[in-house]
Amino acid sequence: MDIFLQQVINGLVLGSIYALVALGYTMVYGIINLINFAHGEVLMVGALTSWTAIGLMQEAVPSAPGWLILLLALLIACVVAATLNFVIEKVAYRPLRNAPKLAPLITAIGMSILLQTLAMIIWKPSYKSYPTLLPSTPISVGGAVITPTQILILGLTAVALALLMWLVNATRLGRAMRATAENPQVAALMGVRPDRVISATFIIGAVLAALAGVMWAANYGTVHHSMGFLPGLKAFTAAVFGGIGNLGGAVLGGILLGLIESIGAGYIGDLTSGVLGSHYADIFAFIVLIVVLTLRPSGLLGERVTERS
Repeated sequence: MDIFLQQVINGLVLGSIYALVALGYTMVYGIINLINFAHGEVLMVGALTSWTAIGLMQEAVPSAPGWLILLLALLIACVVAATLNFVIEKVAYRPLRNAPKLAPLITAIGMSILLQTLAMIIWKPSYKSYPTLLPSTPISVGGAVITPTQILILGLTAVALALLMWLVNATRLGRAMRATAENPQVAALMGVRPDRVISATFIIGAVLAALAGVMWAANYGTVHHSMGFLPGLKAFTAAVFGGIGNLGGAVLGGILLGLIESIGAGYIGDLTSGVLGSHYADIFAFIVLIVVLTLRPSGLLGERVTERS
């Protein structure tokens, strides 16, 4: 029972990060029917930017409290990631908005490779240790343990998701997003500016990805230029699992995928004396993707997206 509870906690933390990234995928897809495969690299840039900012602040103000340094680094990472995603949308995706669907897909994959290469040049290809800025003493919960960093991840994720749901469902920008997703031409006739709405969607998705990247780095303690590939791919799986284009589905898919991956790997590791569990952790996401695409292509909460002429 202790093992199960521990794996549930680990799965909720992992699933929360997947949910943040999956929301970026599903928002962009819901509005312009594009899978932004460079989204994982935005997570990576956010994490590496925060690592650089933390190093500079620790050198400049060594007496500053860790939580303040982490908060400032998170804000800087969000700004850099938002700027990057804004430029990506404007330069790489906007000119191809009316092109055949394969063109922006190939462009997204190319942008992912380009960002990885640029990050490798800027930050070098070595793995870097991410500083521990919060207390590391674990807290016991019914026989399992959870760290303050993991509690922060769960709390920040809940707040971020609540704010996003409020933004989409109760604000003028949210109404413009829903109108653009329904029909951008009609929305434009009603005074909505689709280009601005799409740019805002990319910026919001980038902020969520940067938040996920910093939390991922703080939880696992390392950053590197290719760290965004697997989380990005798994978050895409979570978005498909929950229903691509559906915000609630992205959250549900992320949480469920994190739980499936964590519990499955934990029990396989337990059955094999801990030898194989970590090696099998990654396959669960792709097993879920295959099963969902085979049995329910629209996802758990997915809705059929209207084809646009």
